[in-house]
Amino acid sequence: MEPPADARGAHVPTTKEAPVSESYEGRQIVGMDLHRRRSVLVRMTEAGERLETVRISNDPEYLRQVMARAGENPEVVLEATYGWYWAADTLAELGARVHLAHPLGVKMFSLRRVKNDERDAADLADLLRMGRLPEAWIAPPATRELRELVRHRAKLVGLRSNLKCQIHGVLAGAGVQVPVSDLFGVDGLQRLARVELRAAARARVDSALRLIEALDFEVELFAKLAAGRLRTHDGYRAIQAIPGIGPVLAAVFVAEIGDITRFDRPAQLASWAGLTPKHHESDTTVHRGRITKQGSRLVRWAAVEAVQRVGPHTRLGQVREQVGARRGRNIGVVAAARELTELVFYALRDGHIRRLPAAPTTAPAPPAA
Repeated sequence: MEPPADARGAHVPTTKEAPVSESYEGRQIVGMDLHRRRSVLVRMTEAGERLETVRISNDPEYLRQVMARAGENPEVVLEATYGWYWAADTLAELGARVHLAHPLGVKMFSLRRVKNDERDAADLADLLRMGRLPEAWIAPPATRELRELVRHRAKLVGLRSNLKCQIHGVLAGAGVQVPVSDLFGVDGLQRLARVELRAAARARVDSALRLIEALDFEVELFAKLAAGRLRTHDGYRAIQAIPGIGPVLAAVFVAEIGDITRFDRPAQLASWAGLTPKHHESDTTVHRGRITKQGSRLVRWAAVEAVQRVGPHTRLGQVREQVGARRGRNIGVVAAARELTELVFYALRDGHIRRLPAAPTTAPAPPAA
């Protein structure tokens, strides 16, 4: 049955409440199963006795009405799912201690024979109550805003790359060879303008070029906005002392990593970025596979991008080349990326590069200027 709607057409809270709900004065645990339009909240005692189950529309005012019955400083858990920011911020304003469940850690919910919103909310509360919640970090608003700038720029770059690929596809379909390394440089664009194409193909190319020009402006704008916010950030400046890292990649590291003190050592940062291999151990069998790729995709990309830019005379370049010679280029790049995350860790933690390893003495000398 659909819950009743108010004058705005939104669904008002509907409640199933236990008799003990009104008399209970202890600390309460609240599980919230958040969706795009509606959510379910389950309030329970520290002993696991259910006090109330409520379904509401996603509206801060309805959430405040439910939390008014949750007592002082309740513990609230919700999953890091689509659009969780508003709920976490509203709950924090109401004095709740908010916990964010990691989606990978609660993936087992989908394996249950019976799965519904009420059960999911209750299970989240139970995991928190028993101290077994796989918890994700809740970034503060300032960090989330910086992430929005960095991530939007990354998406714009992806759109621009897609358009460039479309132009290459049009040329390939017309049997046109591209004799330059960068089709979108000055020389490449001049050649592209002179290429004879069918009317439809030329219209596609010209349209894509206009969109690329517009995206160039937006990409540059968001890069400047992010750099402006980080102008006085010590870690941002320190990271740029690492070979291969410029302002754009430094902004990615600062925005995505956030508070570096949540990592005790560099190996934890590398693991969080998904740059460490999978480890499966049972009885006497141990298997280490490919890297997990479970973590920040942007941090992983930035680390890999940076180590591919450095020369072979640098320490990172030596790691890349030496490991790559033994085990393949890709593995060498990943090994160097893990080494780079260690430097990023100290740069963010200390505001300077604590140690920048020199290249091994056996490395070839850099070419003379």
